[in-house]
Amino acid sequence: MLQIGKNAPAFSLPNQDGEKVSLRDLRGFKIVLYFYPKDMTSGCTQEACDFRDELTPLKKLKAIVIGVSADSPASHKKFREKYDLNFDLLSDESKEMLETYGVWKEKSMYGKKYMGIERTTVIIDEFGKVSHIFSKVKVTGHVQEIKKALQAK
Repeated sequence: MLQIGKNAPAFSLPNQDGEKVSLRDLRGFKIVLYFYPKDMTSGCTQEACDFRDELTPLKKLKAIVIGVSADSPASHKKFREKYDLNFDLLSDESKEMLETYGVWKEKSMYGKKYMGIERTTVIIDEFGKVSHIFSKVKVTGHVQEIKKALQAK
């Protein structure tokens, strides 16, 4: 279970190019780790494009943006290229990290229950500790929330 002030669980996952990205390699940066359900869907595309469009102000706040879903690296590569995304997308096909971070949950649509990713953003500070958790994220205005949280630190 994630807790603010506690160490973020370690991870090492392939990005869209198949290169491993590990939490320990990102020390010294604030990490905006956002979990999203699926590449190429409307809400996920909007969220990714919002982060893309605000990446420069986020970088000025010493933050790195990383998206995570259960899609394959190949799917991430297509998604990244189609929308000119300027940050890494990590693939957790095993769902191990998704479960560790508590975002792989039972969901319901039209009365049908299924397992999926609950849209969540976690901010990890320069020392690897969880500083913010945004659960059940609404896409509209979310990046502004993230910027405010980063500025408050």
